[in-house]
Amino acid sequence: MSSYSAAKQKSTPSPSLVPQLVVALVTGVALFFITLVVISFVFNLTYAGKVFPGVSVGGVDLSTLTPKEAAARLSQKLTYPQTGRIAFKEGETFYVAKPQDLGLYLDPQTSALAAYSTGRQGNPITRALVQLRAWYTGEDIAPLMVYDARQAREYLQGIAAEIDQPVVEASLDINGVEVVAQPGQVGRTLDIQATMAPLEAQMRSMKDSLFPLMVTETPPAILDVTHQADLARQILSEPLVLRLPDPQEGDPGPWTFEPKQLAPMLTIERLENEDGALYQVGLNTEGLREFLADLAPQLSRTPSNARFVFNDETRQLDLIQNAVIGRSLDVEASVQVINEQLVEGQHDIPLVVNVSEPEVMDTATAADLGITELVSEQSTYFYGSSSSRIQNIKTAASRFHGVLVPPGATFSMADVMGDVSLDTGYEEAWIIYGNRTIKGVGGGVCQVSTTLFRTVFFGGFPVVERYPHAYRVGYYEQNAAGSHNTRMAGLDATVYVPVVDFKFTNDTPNWLLMETYTNVQGRSLTWKFYSTSDGRSMDWDTSGLQNVEDPPEPLYQENPDLAKGEINQVDWAVEGADVSVDRTVYRQGEVYFEDSFITHYMPWRAIFEYGPGTKIPDQNEN
Repeated sequence: MSSYSAAKQKSTPSPSLVPQLVVALVTGVALFFITLVVISFVFNLTYAGKVFPGVSVGGVDLSTLTPKEAAARLSQKLTYPQTGRIAFKEGETFYVAKPQDLGLYLDPQTSALAAYSTGRQGNPITRALVQLRAWYTGEDIAPLMVYDARQAREYLQGIAAEIDQPVVEASLDINGVEVVAQPGQVGRTLDIQATMAPLEAQMRSMKDSLFPLMVTETPPAILDVTHQADLARQILSEPLVLRLPDPQEGDPGPWTFEPKQLAPMLTIERLENEDGALYQVGLNTEGLREFLADLAPQLSRTPSNARFVFNDETRQLDLIQNAVIGRSLDVEASVQVINEQLVEGQHDIPLVVNVSEPEVMDTATAADLGITELVSEQSTYFYGSSSSRIQNIKTAASRFHGVLVPPGATFSMADVMGDVSLDTGYEEAWIIYGNRTIKGVGGGVCQVSTTLFRTVFFGGFPVVERYPHAYRVGYYEQNAAGSHNTRMAGLDATVYVPVVDFKFTNDTPNWLLMETYTNVQGRSLTWKFYSTSDGRSMDWDTSGLQNVEDPPEPLYQENPDLAKGEINQVDWAVEGADVSVDRTVYRQGEVYFEDSFITHYMPWRAIFEYGPGTKIPDQNEN
């Protein structure tokens, strides 16, 4: 037998010892548990009605105390609700409160019962283990705190009463000439709910804490109007003076607005833009625009060419009237400039005008305009005219002296003549109005239009618009000797501004200069055209007076302004007739154009006026 086998045989208990060992083991375990039970019984008996050793609440040892004693000790030791400090901060301001001011209270009885219950709950083994752990390492439980959120809200509402403020928008107003400005205010609101959110958990930790107050700020749309107020005060600081740039003698202006006149015109307009809202200070654009629109006609000036006469000796132009630079007020641009410059502190502001230069300035020469010679000249005569009619002829003719007609342009006599009134130098004289010859302003102007028509006619220029008189006027058939030449019948033209006009076209490549000369002593009016001949000539013929018709019997009319027995003739009898005048214009020996002027003259009766009670000739009695 080997030594290993021998050893194995020696270590194996004998079958008779096994029961003994089992009995000993069971007995030992039984004795251990009996001992534990006895110890636990004795331990629980010892601390019956008392908190087990090692149990504390919130760090306050309550070992061996009855629940009542434990509650008393907790009330004495756990004073955090009364002595703790919870601080709220907003900016540089602090608000300090006790936890109990914020609704946190200790429940000592319930906390003491919780301590007493420690180690007394669960099965015996669990109870024993908790008791052992408490005795050996200690068992600390949290005190029971009661939190009333309503008190915290009320406390924060008290703070909110100090912090909260409404949004106030800045305002700007004018009182008389005083600018009244009120600054805006940022709205502030304490967010109580957000401030309370972490409050309960922090207080239950029984530690002093600092909480930032959650304040929401709402800025006004306009917070500060200091700059705009300064602008308004600046605008009202002195009179506003508006003036024409580069004024000429006789121009109106300047126009001055004192501060008390400006104040009602000042506007404070609230505007919205991408950066927010703001006030814009300026003058009332509508009121300013209305003022300037009323002013515009006074400042308007039509551009006018310089006027010349052709010097037959030097073959050059002599200036007789300076060119006029055209001018018109730009209302919209002026409104803008006035507001812009007022804001910049300017009070003497030039208006904005649009300038237009005429085609012919003072420095123009005969060569520039293509004027080298006399191309047409005609004279008419007015023997027997009254002084008023002569004055009107002189006045009307002077309007055309030195006038230039551009190449290719159609000339309007009415445009140049302008207003025919007493204010423009005309007098009352006989005129044809309707079916009567009456006294009217401008009688004799048709002497001028007839003279122009004949200068155009015999110069070979195209006639665009021409109206004959209603009946034959003796002046227009007079010759230099004062006798009548019926061959000139049908070569008259009437003008009645602005309804009836005479127009012709300068169909040459050169400018046309017109000169008019009134010879009062010789009772003649001469019209001259200066330009450069394009080689045109003309032939003309007339049908003479045809279909002659005797005038009606004279008409007698009572005039209460005349004395008894007084008879005055106010209209003269003229035969009616038809006349046709034909013209052929040649250029460079070839027919350029042909035209005809057909005129129907009505027969015209003589008219007499008599005073009341005057006996009139039997053949005219009605």
